[in-house]
Formats: sequence, structure tokens, C-alpha cells
Amino acid sequence: MELRIRKSEKTGETLYCGKHSSGLRIFIVPKPEYSGSYAIFGTDYGSVESDFIVPGETEVTHVPDGIAHYLEHKMFDQPDGSNVFDKFSKYGGSANAFTSFNITAYLFSATANFEENLATLLDYVQSPYYTDETVQKEQGIIGQEIRMYDDTPGWQLFFNFINCLYNSHPVKKEIAGTVESIAKITPEYLYKCYTTFYNLSNMALVIVGNVDVDSAVKVIEDGIKNNEPFTEPIGRVHPDEAAEIAERYHERKMAVSAPMFMLGWKDNDVPKSGSELLKKNLEITILLRMLFGRGSDIYQKLYNEGLINNTFDTDYTMQKDYAFTTIDGESPDPERVYDTILDEVDKVAKNGLSETDFELAKKVMWGKYIRSHNDIETYASTMLQLQFMDIDYFNFYDVYKTVTFDDVKARFKEHFRRDRSALSVIKPM
Repeated sequence: MELRIRKSEKTGETLYCGKHSSGLRIFIVPKPEYSGSYAIFGTDYGSVESDFIVPGETEVTHVPDGIAHYLEHKMFDQPDGSNVFDKFSKYGGSANAFTSFNITAYLFSATANFEENLATLLDYVQSPYYTDETVQKEQGIIGQEIRMYDDTPGWQLFFNFINCLYNSHPVKKEIAGTVESIAKITPEYLYKCYTTFYNLSNMALVIVGNVDVDSAVKVIEDGIKNNEPFTEPIGRVHPDEAAEIAERYHERKMAVSAPMFMLGWKDNDVPKSGSELLKKNLEITILLRMLFGRGSDIYQKLYNEGLINNTFDTDYTMQKDYAFTTIDGESPDPERVYDTILDEVDKVAKNGLSETDFELAKKVMWGKYIRSHNDIETYASTMLQLQFMDIDYFNFYDVYKTVTFDDVKARFKEHFRRDRSALSVIKPM
């Protein structure tokens, strides 16, 4: 397997990348000056995929909600009854896994025995083992996890907000499913999802840190099991989503010391191309800093009036078929925060954005990109997630330099619309 070598003049980084005959995409960024290493092995598969068409089939397969997360849990069960975490501990590795709306990933970090840890990662993720007994046992464990999320204010704040924005898109479903939905999961469902979404042509492996590239490649070649790549894409079946939001406001009372809020805007203009996706992400992120950063007029107004504190934060979430902006924090009067922000955004629309603020925010973004290379875990995880959106993270600068003030002004006008905004609130009981 030959890997292509790419070097960045802007960052000094070297990337080894390529595709195995199985279809697995491989990315290695060696950092010999670091003491540790990190590997993340992921699949382009998350909680939104409850309906899909397997390549070679014509009928839609429907599976219970929460199955991607359930499958992640079950991957740690090995046919020989061994414990995967014990294997990593033997080699000094620290392992974990996660499921999100759109990806499932398995990972480890280590300061020694990298090759042995990598071989362990490749082995267990390619060794599915599900029985009626183990599947039923897991239902109780995940059921407790679901109930824990039901009692977590921040989690409920977020999903209530998502349900304000979306009418039918599966992003509104809980990642872990419900107690009722996971009760319907069977070994047959799990194997169906595994053979579909864990086909190596739907997966990627990213390695960053103090690693020997040749040794890593040998471990990968030896560790890949027989897996014929799909010759056509997996059919991902999502219902049509209305442009309008589902509701403007949602309130819930929970055991919190201060009211919590999350507000934001639904984004219906989501480009499919990787470079276009990245450019839009940069434009919105720059706007969030310009409008709501710690030095902005809006932030200072809210802070000076005692409406927000240091928990105030902003974010932009984007995938190929959905996107949204969030602003969250604590406030004695969340509704007033929401109204004030909308009013202040209207003033900006009338008076215009500052080109000086744009230039500063753009420079800050470049600095954050450079600093992200110093955290090997964040670097690798970001590269994996963006790869599944056809975004070349290593090519960041080429897209970054194309973002202009006119682009940001046009994006501001299109994105920050009152009729696409919503507010979720958690108030004390």
C-alpha cells in the first residue's frame, strides 16, 4: 500500500495519506517531537441513519432508533469472552469510543507500544459478536444511560432546542434512542448495520503523534480483514425537512440553580461540496466571533446588564444535509437575552458589519487552526469528522484565504433571520 506524501508550507506539517484496497482511507501525521500518539478509527455512521438502503439492495431497511450507539457498546464484546480494555491496558493504551449524529469512532492514546495498541484497535473493531443474551443484557445498561440523559439539564436543553428547529429530520432523535426503541434491537439488526456501515470503504483511520509511518502501515496491512469495498454508496434515507422551524420556544423545569438558555438559527442553505461546506463553516464562525465574541458590542451590552455570565458560548454545527447556530449560557432572564440578541442583530443589519472586525476575526480563526495541531487528539478527531464531509482539513488554508468580507456580509444576511430562530430554556423547579 503506497501512501501519498503531502507537506504544508504554512504549518510545516507532513501528511501521509492513501486508500487501502479494502476502501479504508488512511491518514498519518507523524510528530516525532511528541511523546504520545493517538489513533481514531471511525465510520460514517451515526444516530441519524435509521432508514437506509444497503448497496446491492432496492428495499429500504428500517432499524430501531439508537442502534448506532448500541452497536458501539457491543463492539467491546469479543467472541473469546475477553475484555478489550484489558488488552489496551496491557500495552499502556487508553481506549474509548463515541457515537454522534453522524459518526461512530473508536480510539486510543498511548505513550508506548503504539503498534500493539493499533493492532488491538483494528482487531476488535473488525470482530463483531452479538448474541441474544448479550444484546438483552446491554438493554438494561443503555436504558440506565438513557434515563441519566433524561435527567441531565444541558442535554435536555440541547435536544429541546433541536426539536424547536427541526420538524422531521432524524437529527431531532436522541442519539441513544429511547428505552422503548432499544428494546426492539436484535442481533440480526446489529449485524445488518455492521455489515453495511462498517464496510471499510465507509470508514477512515487517522493517526497523529510520535509514530513510525512504515511500522504503522505494516500493522494496518496485517490487521485489515477480508472486506470487499462497496461499489456504490449506501442509500441514506431522510425525510424531507421543511424550511420553517417547528416551534419558536420550549421551556422545561429541572433541578438547576440558575436558568439555562440555548438559542440559535436553523440553516437551510447547506452546500454538498466539501470545499463549499468548509468555506461556509468559516464564514459563519467568523460572524459568530464578530457579533458575539467577548469584545463585541452585543456581548458587552448583555454582560453589563447582568443578563449573561462567563458560561456564554457560541457554536456552529454543520453536516451535509443540516446545520444550525447555537448561543447558550445562563441568565436570570433568558427571554430577554433572546429578544435583545435579535434586536441587536437587526441593528447590525441596518448599520452594517465592520470590516476591521472581520479582519481580526479571520486572523483569530487562523490562529486557532494552527493551535489545533498541538492537540493531537483534537487534530485527529477533527480530520476524521471532516473527512466524512469530503473536507480536506490539511487543505484548510486554500479555502480560508478565499473568504472575503463580501462573503461574510452575504452570509450574515442569509443566515440570521428572525423566522429561523428559536429559544430553549431550562428553569429551576
